[in-house]
Amino acid sequence: QVQLVESGGGLVQAGGPLRLSCAASGSIFSINIMKWYRQAPGKQRELVASITSGDGTTYADSVKGRFTISRDNAKNTVYLQMNSLKPEDTAVYYCNLRFQAPSDRTLRDYWGQGTQVTVSS
Repeated sequence: QVQLVESGGGLVQAGGPLRLSCAASGSIFSINIMKWYRQAPGKQRELVASITSGDGTTYADSVKGRFTISRDNAKNTVYLQMNSLKPEDTAVYYCNLRFQAPSDRTLRDYWGQGTQVTVSS
């Protein structure tokens, strides 16, 4: 069983920083990809950033230059450093872990419970 626990959300003023963390535990294959998604009220969930176990990263255009995703493989933890936050960044942020299980080659997909980020103007 794999569990993802997110932390670091909260209320911040526009222009300020915030750092999210997501710690994974359980049977995790070392070759994986970890992602941050977000969902604002009335909107679809969108991909914010991703990072592979080899540290390859991608970002949504809306956060490029402001957000940085990183990971600590020894701790199975992924981080999202968010700078220059804007009110439109307000959303519930979800951590996602995906890997192909070597035992049966099935795709495993796990989600955290979400953490609220609110940016005031």
